[in-house]
Formats: sequence, C-alpha cells, structure tokens
Amino acid sequence: MKKDFSNLCFSLAGLATIAVPQTVQADESLPYWKDIQVVSVNREEPRSAFMTYANKTQALTGDYEKSPYYQLLNGTWKFYYTDSYKQLPADVTEASPSEQGWQNITVPGNWEVQGFGTAIYTNHGYEFQPLNPQPPQLPENTPVGVYRRTITVPEDWNGRDIYLHIAGAKSGCYVYLNGKEVGYNEDSKNPAEYLVNDWLKPGENVLTLKIFRWSTGSYLECQDFWRLSGIERDVFLYSQPKASVQDFRITSTLDDAYKDGIFRLAIDLKNHRTATANLEVSYELLDADGKTVATEEKKVNVQSNKPATVTFDKTLPAVKTWTSEAPNLYKVLMTVRENGQVSEVIPYHVGFRRIEIKQIDQKSANGNNYTVLMVNGQPIKLKGVNIHEHNPLTGHYVNEELMRKDFELMKRNNLNTVRLCHYPQDRRFYELCDEYGLYVYDEANIESHGMYYDLRKGGTLGNNPEWLKPHMYRTQNMFERNKNYPCLTFWSLGNEAGNGYNFYQTYLWLKQADKDVMNRPVNYERAQWEWNSDMYVPQYPDASWLEKIGRIGSDRPVAPSEYAHAMGNSTGSLWDQWKAIYKYPNLQGGYIWDWVDQGIQVKDENGREYWAYGGDFGTNMPSDGNFCCNGIVSADRTPHPAMSEVKYAHQNVGFEAIDAATGKFRVTNRFYFTNLKKYMITYTVKENNKVIRTHKVSLDIEPQGSQEVNVNVDGLKPKTGTEYFVEFSATTVEPEILIPAGWEIAHDQFRLPIDPQPRTFAEGGPKLQCTTEGNLLTAHSSRVNFTFDKSSGLVTSYKVKGTEYFNEGFGIQPNFWRAPNDNDYGSQEPKRLQIWKESSRNFKVVDATLTMDGEDAVLKASYLLAAGNLYIATYRIHPSGVVKADYTFTSTEMAAAETEVSEATRLATFTPGNEALRKESSKLVVPRIGVRFRLPANMNQVTYFGRGPEENYIDRNNGTLVGLYKNTADAMYFPYVRPQENGHHTDTRWLTLSRKGGKGLTIYADKTIGFNALRNSVEDFDGEEATHRDYQWQNRNEEERKHDVATARNIKPRQTHINDITPRNFVEVCIDMKQMGVGGYDSWGAIPDPQYLIPANQEYKWGFTIVPQ
Repeated sequence: MKKDFSNLCFSLAGLATIAVPQTVQADESLPYWKDIQVVSVNREEPRSAFMTYANKTQALTGDYEKSPYYQLLNGTWKFYYTDSYKQLPADVTEASPSEQGWQNITVPGNWEVQGFGTAIYTNHGYEFQPLNPQPPQLPENTPVGVYRRTITVPEDWNGRDIYLHIAGAKSGCYVYLNGKEVGYNEDSKNPAEYLVNDWLKPGENVLTLKIFRWSTGSYLECQDFWRLSGIERDVFLYSQPKASVQDFRITSTLDDAYKDGIFRLAIDLKNHRTATANLEVSYELLDADGKTVATEEKKVNVQSNKPATVTFDKTLPAVKTWTSEAPNLYKVLMTVRENGQVSEVIPYHVGFRRIEIKQIDQKSANGNNYTVLMVNGQPIKLKGVNIHEHNPLTGHYVNEELMRKDFELMKRNNLNTVRLCHYPQDRRFYELCDEYGLYVYDEANIESHGMYYDLRKGGTLGNNPEWLKPHMYRTQNMFERNKNYPCLTFWSLGNEAGNGYNFYQTYLWLKQADKDVMNRPVNYERAQWEWNSDMYVPQYPDASWLEKIGRIGSDRPVAPSEYAHAMGNSTGSLWDQWKAIYKYPNLQGGYIWDWVDQGIQVKDENGREYWAYGGDFGTNMPSDGNFCCNGIVSADRTPHPAMSEVKYAHQNVGFEAIDAATGKFRVTNRFYFTNLKKYMITYTVKENNKVIRTHKVSLDIEPQGSQEVNVNVDGLKPKTGTEYFVEFSATTVEPEILIPAGWEIAHDQFRLPIDPQPRTFAEGGPKLQCTTEGNLLTAHSSRVNFTFDKSSGLVTSYKVKGTEYFNEGFGIQPNFWRAPNDNDYGSQEPKRLQIWKESSRNFKVVDATLTMDGEDAVLKASYLLAAGNLYIATYRIHPSGVVKADYTFTSTEMAAAETEVSEATRLATFTPGNEALRKESSKLVVPRIGVRFRLPANMNQVTYFGRGPEENYIDRNNGTLVGLYKNTADAMYFPYVRPQENGHHTDTRWLTLSRKGGKGLTIYADKTIGFNALRNSVEDFDGEEATHRDYQWQNRNEEERKHDVATARNIKPRQTHINDITPRNFVEVCIDMKQMGVGGYDSWGAIPDPQYLIPANQEYKWGFTIVPQ
C-alpha cells in the first residue's frame, strides 16, 4: 500500500520535471511511523489551497462555507488516549470498536491542553530524547490518540471526487474509513488530502484518525515551541467534478517600469472518468470594484487519467500594485464548463508585485555597489516579527478571530512583515495577509536543532542523505500549497537544522520551482554566507555589527531572521539597531523574536489564572522553563510595554531637529509607495505639559523624501521648573486597513535648549532639634520628625504635621539591586553581580552624624558596601519639613564574580559579534544606583512628569514621551509571565505619591531620575527569593533530575508565575539616579550596550528634594 517516493521526481507546471538524486527505499518491515523513507501513504499530491463552488455568486464570497461541496468536520469527536501504542485495543480503528475508554475531545485543539498526556516545552532538544538523540529511534512507549466521528456525505455529491482534507495533525497520522486504512502522513504543518471515494459507503460512515505523538517526522519538528500533539487545524470534506481543476499557478508581476501588470495563469486539469472530458476553461480577472479587466476561454480535451494544462497570459496597463502599504487585490475566477454547463468555479486572490535582488548605484565602503532587495522597484525595509501558532486556550490551534487580532495589532504598531516560525501557517493566515498587506517569509516545516550542526554522520540531519526525502517532501508541500499567495515574499528552507547536502538540494529545487512563477528569494539562516541563501539572514546581531556590515557592504541583502529577543522585560537597543538599518541600503530590516508569549492559561488551587510554561505539567519533564515566552504581546494579546518602542522604531515618518533653538526641523517620509500628504502632521509647542502653540499641516512629501518645517519657538523665556518641548504627530485622515481615522502612526519629541530656572522650596518652620538615643539620630520639631537608625542604616521615620509617611519603619535606604529580568538570567547577572544584592541589605554604616547647620539639621551617613566602596547619604532637613537628599557613590575596582559560560550561550545559534559582548560582561557594573522606601498602601496615587505612560528603561525609552502622567501604583505593575523587574520610568523630573484627594510627597530631581512605584517589593519580583518555588530544572538526564540546588542558586530562575504576585499593604518606591538597561539582543549571554550600563569604577553624585504636601 505504500506509495513509492524513492525517485522523488516532481512535476512542475506541466512543463518541467525536477529530478532529485535517488534516496533510500522504504523498509517494508517497519511501521510507517518508524520509517524515515515513508513520509506519506496514499496522500494526494500537494496543491494550492482552494475551494470549488457551483457558481460565480458563491465563488465571489471566497467563503468555504458558502460552497455546497464543503463539509466542515470540526467539533466534538470521540477520543481514545493511551501513553503507549502497545496498549491500544486491537479494535480501536474498527468501524464499531468497544466504547470502553473513549471520551470526548474538541477538534481542532491539542490533546495535551484537553487533559490527555503531558504538555512539554523544550527549546533545542527533542522532548522524547533531550540529549544524545539517535535518529530514527523513537520511544517504545510513544503515546497515541485515536479520534473518531461519523460522517454522512450529501447525496448530491454522488458522481464527484470526494476528498478528506486534514489541515494539520501532529505527528504520524493514520487515516481509516469504516475500519479500512486509507493512508498516512507525517508533515504536521501542511495539509494532507485523500481521495476517499473507494472507502465511502452510502449513508453514515466512520472516520478514524490514529495519531502517534512521535514519528520519524518528529526529528524535523524540533522547533522552539510547545511540543503538543493531535489535530491542530481544520478537518473537512469537499468534492469536485470527476473532470476538474487539479491545481494552478498564478504569475502576477510587473514590467521593468513597474507600471504594467504581467499576468500568466496555468491551470492543471484532471479527469477521473473513463471517457475523455471535453471542457471549456476560462478565467475572469476582476478589480476591487468587481469590474472585469481581463477574460479568456479555451477549449481542452482531457483524456482519462491524463493531466492537461491550459495557459493564459495578459498584459494589463497601469495596474494597481500590491505592497504592504497598499495591498491592492484583484480576484481571478477560474471556471470549468462541460456541455455548456458550469461544473465548478474557483476564486483566488491576485496581487501584482515584483520581487527581485539587484545592485543599486550607491557604493559601500568596500567600493562595491550595494546589493538590495527590491519590491516593485523600491529597496523596502522589513519591519517584522516571528510568529508561532499559539492560543492560550487551545494550544497550537489559532482561529480566525485571533489571527485578525494579531494582524490588527501588527498594523497599528507599524509592522509590515511576518516570518512563519518555523513552519507554514494555516491557509486562512495567508489569505488575511493578502488582504491586510503583510509580506510573508514562509518557512518549511524543518528544524532539527536537537542534532546541532556537525556535518559528520551522526550530526546534523541537513547533511545526511538518508534524510533527503523528508526534507524535500516538506519543502515541496510548502511551495505547492502557498505558491500563489500575493503576500508570499520569501521562501525559507527551515530553521536551525544545520546546512549541507539536503539543503543544497532543497534550495535548488525551490529556485527551479519558482523560477517561472514569481522567482522569489530563497533564504536559510544556517547557510550564513554560503551560496544556498539569496539573502544573509543571521540571528541576533547587535547594533554595532549592523553598523559595520552596513558601512562595509555585503554581496547580498541583510535582514536578520531573528533579532531583538523579546523575552520578558526586554527589547532594549532596538532603536540603535534601526538607526543603522535606516542608514544603509543593504540593511533591510529584520524579524523580532517573537510575537506572542506561549503561555497556556491555567488556574491554581485558589482559582487564580496564570500563564503556564515549560515544567508546569507532569513530573520531572524535560523543560526549558519560560523560554517559550518571548513575545512582544502576552498570550492574551495584551501588548508588552516594549510595544511603544517597536512602534517608534518602525514608524514610517521620521522627525529630526536641524536647529531646535530656532525651530528648524526635518520631516522624512519613510514610506516607499505613499505620499505623506495622505496624513495629518501636527506639531505643538509645550510648556512642560501645557500646549501653548499648535499647528496642523498636510505635507506633500514624496516617498523617501524629506522637507524642512519651521516651528515658531520665539519668545519662550526661562521659568522656574519649566521646560519647553516640540512634539510631532502623524495621524491617519481616512480609515486604512485595520487602522481607524485619527490613529497616530508616528510621533517624536524634542526638548528645546531653554534650561529651567531652579526651584525654591519653603524652608522656614518651628525650630529643629537634634537628639541621639542609642543608634537613633533624630531631627525633630513640633512639625517634623526625621529619624535615622545607625544599626539598620534606614531612615525609619519621616513625619510631618502628624503624618507618618514611611510604612512600618521601612524608610529611605540604599538600593543597587533590581529583580533580575530574563536577559539578566541569560547573562548570569544574578551571580555575577550578586555583590550589589548584598550591598542592598544588612547595611554597614561606618559613620553617621547629625548636626545643625544654621536653621537646618544635616544628617550624614556613610555606608561601607559589600563591594568595598562607600555610598554617602546626606539629608538636609529644613524646618518646613522639606528634605534635600544628596548621594555619592564612590568608585570600586572590584571584578565581577566569575561565571562559566552558560550552556545556552554555547549552544545558541551563530550570532555575529557576540564575543565582544561576552568579554564586556566580565566588568563589574551596578544594576542601579538609588534608594528605596515604602509608603502606606493608600498612598498609591502616582503623578509624575517624565517618560510614559508605558514602563520604560534607558535603552528602551524612545517611543515614550516626556509628559505629565497620572496612574496608580497598582496599575503600574506589568505581569510578565515570570515575575521580574517592571514598572520603571526614566527621565523623571518630579514625582508625587499621595492618598486619593489627600496628603502626599513630591520628589523633585536635581536633574532627572528613574523610579518604580509598585504595590510589591523588589524581592517579590526576584525569583531567587521565591523559595516556595522550585528551580527551572531541565530534567534531560538522570544527573539533571537529581536537582542539585547548589548548581542552580542565582543561575537558574525559579518556577514563578503571575499568581505568585499579590499586592502588599504598602507602596514600595525606588528612586534611581539610573537603572541599567534591560538588554534585548538575546537572552542567553548578551548584556546591555556599554552606554546603558553603570560601571562600578566611577564616582557618581546625584540627589533630589522631598516636599511634603
């Protein structure tokens, strides 16, 4: 019954045959799921995803449900699960099996999130053999799920070909009808179709799918996502006439002037009747208004079981082109008539675009012309994200509503392209990308990361000819289904699967297959600079590497297939990367890793919801912890605070100060196909947060052009505590696809060089006295009480007019530690910089004095820090209760604690330039230099003048504007999947914390400060302090399952979640001279760029004034 794929010769376009070197024959003694050479059995050849309709009216809807020849099988099925295939009942695939052990399951939806088996998350390794895999060996206790339901074929389908379509099932999927085996497939992210007429009977039929959790196909599905099983996409039946369309190829490109459309259509026909079919085949090309712009009909005789191809071609003058900026679509209707009667109508999107790689006149520093990617003649920038299929409720099944939500968020945040990681998506995904205008970087369902990259036998499967057939099969499946989508811009051979013979073959196949269709670039990140990648698509380069390669030039366009690792509180330095990308033509953007946190929604024993990640299911399962949560949106699609930086870096309007003092600015149109007059440009002049001048203008700026604008900044005078800003905003005038009218697509802010006059504060009041009782130094009067405890190193009391501001004596104290974010753990910062955690508690005060200086009391305390340097705090207490605080951090030359390079760093994919980053990480830096204190919980009203409203950090604050913001400490918390540092705000001029309508404190910075004001402590977000939670153990072998705590402390994060965070009965305020950047180049070794670090070998002075309200 096995199909013979041994020769692997694929017919393309009915015109050419592409031969692939002969591979190993199938082993008849092995079951399909254990045989490398059996990739499918009785499966139809892959083809474009389309539906057949009875007439033009139905076809124009494009809705499968409107076809009378479509029957969706989603819903409730019966399900039998076992942890080992050996325990399957003998009759489990019979038409009438025993009912014992069968339960209900929802299709689509992975079985592990429905209570069957265990969800496992690993990054590199195979979940069934995390270390030292030996392909094709599979666990002898491989779990199996068996799905069953009844189907009834409509009577009017009699005489037609009936197909079963399984859009996605993981991993090895056997198909049975009425107890008889129909076929098998093991490419889980591409459809499998079966012509099932021979197995159907009149009336009710029993459809059974037997799915092995692992098969030999699993060795090529080692992607960095949840390892889940079962039916992941739609299952349906559809029917076609016996003589009908088999497939088609649409070429819709542009002439050399990029004006006229070149349209070619090749329609492959089949005839499953015994007699010759005399057919009339026509096409009709409709524009967006439904007007016919081209049509033609041809007659063709199709002999029995012999394919035929009909071709059409047409040149269309001045077509509307398809781009991400204006995704103009046409619709082609392909109609087949027999004996004068319409037998089927098939609709499909058509978009005219031309994709090419060519040299331009501009030369790089190496003296060569830049080589760039062109879309419709323009060297576009790819503003992209990687996207996995993820639904927090159903696993890998993503319905259309969630897809639309993703695309709306992308378009509203200036993203124009998606890389499919690391497999093709559902057909509806591509159709929506056609409509919404997203360039798609399609990727074959191939990743064998767990084998790594050694070219020798036993290493990468990419260089093992025994595995050529499954590599080629998956590549062909991707191409044949997706070749006609207008959004399809690039092909990718796979991801992190080594390079070598198999990828040389798949590259050559794809280049030949697409040559006469759209001739799109074929890329592969593991090829690096080898010949089998048309673009250089590296992973995780930093800004300095991009600057260097942009300046020097390259022999092909450069666009990182993964960069800006967005795990947890991340995405630092994104704007620095984009400054290089905008500067050099060969740098053409990149794809952020990645779009959505892969958290699975679950509830704890108290009913509190949280996002589960690796290690949360089963006992001692292989796990890479929360490394599956790297999104710029949460699992429920709530944008992370970093989205403001993503939107800013990618905005299509740039603003630049030429001479801010005289009001000269430059506006640049970064669009490639859109005149800026389509948008409203507003510029305002602000006195602090007050708008004092505003002007709206429509600027006629051609794509990639710029224009100077003059803003009236005359007559602005220095005032106390007053700064002046010019702000620009670009907004939509008319609604666009997924974007409403009035939506801000770009903004920027410039501080004018008019320095504020210094503030003065009320100082007078009842006379102060200084007293010392044991370790307590107190300045007090009838109005004020300010107490410092030498033994604890804390200011334990600050009371003004009877109001005590500090909560339970937890007053001002030094603070140099932040709760490590995921990037910090990746660079082993919790261990390297542990000295600063020690320096933030158990303080050693070496000197403390309290003296009168005129009317003021002056408290001076010197802390000897664990790092060996001093932190000197000086508090000048005025009789009014106003306190001036000054701090000096003295230099230390202490080196960072030694750490071994982490395994994640060693095994990470090749990252250009990362050796310099690792060397830099050995220098001692300070996470933050500041103080903290706690206020009563009811002082949770926060008003501040600084950057907001979103949380921001020094390496991620370009997208946030300086302004006046009001919030609550409760709402300033952001629930990252694994609790960590959050809620920081930079460039703050002043900050007020108060009771609602009541008393409070205002803190005025000498210059600017950063702050956090949250209902939790630093320790609450510091995973190492969560001793009630275990560490994130990898559990890959017996040694790792011993769980040696000594190897984990300050190295591994703990298994903490958002349900571990409960608001406390205080507001903890951290005031910082500076907190170091969050980083973001990667999460396994990179540290923030030097300009975003705080070197410990320098002296720092800073301060602020506390004013009670």
